[in-house]
Amino acid sequence: MKCFYYFFCCIFLLSAACSENSSGSANNPDDPTDLMLDVIVYDDGSGTVVFNASAQKVSYYQLDVGVSGVEPITNETGYFEYTYKDFGTYQIEMRAVGVTGRYLKKEKTITVVSDEPVPVGVGYSTPLEYEGMKLVWNDEFNANQLNGTYWSHDIGTGCPDLCGWGNNELQTYREQNTWVRDGVVTLQARKEEFDGRLYTSGKIVTRNKFAVHYGRVDIRATLPEGQGIWPALWMLGTNQSSIGWPKCGEIDIMEMVGGQGRENTVSANAFWYDNGTVDNPKTYTLSEGIFADEFHVFSIIWDEEKIRYFVDDIQYHSISINVESRSEFQLPFYLIFNVAVGGNWPGSPDETTSFPTQMQVDYIRVFEQL
Repeated sequence: MKCFYYFFCCIFLLSAACSENSSGSANNPDDPTDLMLDVIVYDDGSGTVVFNASAQKVSYYQLDVGVSGVEPITNETGYFEYTYKDFGTYQIEMRAVGVTGRYLKKEKTITVVSDEPVPVGVGYSTPLEYEGMKLVWNDEFNANQLNGTYWSHDIGTGCPDLCGWGNNELQTYREQNTWVRDGVVTLQARKEEFDGRLYTSGKIVTRNKFAVHYGRVDIRATLPEGQGIWPALWMLGTNQSSIGWPKCGEIDIMEMVGGQGRENTVSANAFWYDNGTVDNPKTYTLSEGIFADEFHVFSIIWDEEKIRYFVDDIQYHSISINVESRSEFQLPFYLIFNVAVGGNWPGSPDETTSFPTQMQVDYIRVFEQL
């Protein structure tokens, strides 16, 4: 169940987490009066804050969330929900506006907090150089936002063309569920209603921006946990839009299904078309702990002959691709990071699933053979 700090601020009471100033006048009989404001700041790492205002003789409410570049938002109900991408302290302002345009306002200082992430220094890491290879592209996620030159967000439910993203998944993907901070990109799954679904999550892709064609790919990440949670680091052929799946080919560098003691095991797979859909899966299980505990590196080494799969430089799977029926894998592929909720493989979340839960990626590095 989502935990939160509840802050109730009015003329008579100030909480430790928000301070308030009220201003405005009510000299005209049509002016708004009795402005009250409740604020709920969720202490779950989501950055979500709920504002609930009420007043008499009000035409509409206007909320300034205190973020530079974000215009004030308005409605007639006084109920607002806003997700802050960055954790910190914000000065917000709520106005109750009357029919004449005169208003009352309340100002509050709120603090948006996060669960402590796994420190970047904890866990396995790989080098920036390999003998006989050169680094051709990498993203260390050291900026304060996603690099739009290489990445874009997939959003929505997949409808109408691919509802549930082809797997009966339960989430809506939203840009707000992905953020970059302290050298890590986070993709977070939440239990929240949006766009007709009960869950939201994050998905980023390099489609039409960057592609891999042979070489080594290293991705350092921590994984989420919970029944029904399905993170993946994977690739699709760049010709997907023209010939469809599975003829475009699919390379699953890492997939994991949460719950039922499965968070210590990841899967590697490949899909292709040969008079039907063909796959070739294999799993890797940690000797102790789960993949949420610390960072691990998920890798492939891909050439004209085979694709080899690794966790922390331990090879656990290999697939031959030097046959005509697997020609999909002789073409470029783009990258996908996502955290699905529910679906055919993991099943649905249940009462044991704790939200929010997230995948954190420290870096991706792509090398080519010299």
